Amino acid sequence: MLAAFQDAIAAQTPIIGLEPSCLLSLRDEFYSLGLGPEVGGLGKQLYLLEEFLARERQNKGLRLDLAPLNAPRALVHGHCHQKAFGAMKAMRKVLGWIPGFSYEVVETSCCGMAGSFGLEAEHYEASMRMAELALLPAARAAATDAPLIANGFSCRHQIAHGAGRRARHIALLLRDALPAD
Repeated sequence: MLAAFQDAIAAQTPIIGLEPSCLLSLRDEFYSLGLGPEVGGLGKQLYLLEEFLARERQNKGLRLDLAPLNAPRALVHGHCHQKAFGAMKAMRKVLGWIPGFSYEVVETSCCGMAGSFGLEAEHYEASMRMAELALLPAARAAATDAPLIANGFSCRHQIAHGAGRRARHIALLLRDALPAD
């Protein structure tokens, strides 16, 4: 991985990821492996999409000309890694750029999937019990046309399986809010 990113690290190029568990584990777990000084450079260049957009707005005045979405109050589920690394703040900022967009962040711990944990037969019941604490009831209670936002692949899978609802990544919501011209 470090060899693949060697040129980007040297050039201090931001590396943007969409999947919280993948990107944020690089930020954290690579340090624990003691792989050398390159790890420090890599960690400082890794951003989730919403972190990068918020950073660019703050540092370079990035403005996205977003249009209002004709949607009821959305439901947002934060991935465990997003919560652990404080990345939900950037998500809230970016969602606030969509004119008139309202949302509620579901107060949850883990969705219960925990990567592949919830896919393993011996953990299925525990996974579903965890999801039923808050996430799945909130997803079921949301208006049928309310956007459900979850950046984690496993989180979206859990919502689809347990609530029969389709959650989407924030990148798709932002795409939908771009003016069609």
